[in-house]
Amino acid sequence: MADDARTPPVLRATSVTIGVPDVRAAAAFWSRLLGHRVTADEPPAPHDPPGAGWAQVAPPPGASGLTINLEHEVRYRVPVWPARDGEQVATQHLDLHVPDGDLDAAVAWALACGARLADHQPQADVRVLLAPDGHPFCLFV
Repeated sequence: MADDARTPPVLRATSVTIGVPDVRAAAAFWSRLLGHRVTADEPPAPHDPPGAGWAQVAPPPGASGLTINLEHEVRYRVPVWPARDGEQVATQHLDLHVPDGDLDAAVAWALACGARLADHQPQADVRVLLAPDGHPFCLFV
């Protein structure tokens, strides 16, 4: 439908879903890091591993921001960043703005929450970190 003349529907991105090896551990990390609340926590099915299930981390009521959904990935492999031939590629990452500009304090907070600093840092005003499960994310000013 490349030449479709219809008016497109209004679409708005509200959340992102991330595949993780342990849903509750990931929800606890993102909740603490962002100061958001865990709004859903579905337990694993009877024959699933303890880390299975689904969870959601959302901004406080009335606040704007991205909702993060976390779903168990049965065959999860830790992504590498930057990408290397033959290894699991990170197919997405979150960019988190540091509005007060104190990148060092934001990095310190992320580390205290359980993240680790990536070995490669491509820019002076951005820090690449890795969530406890290995997903990369960026803090930027």
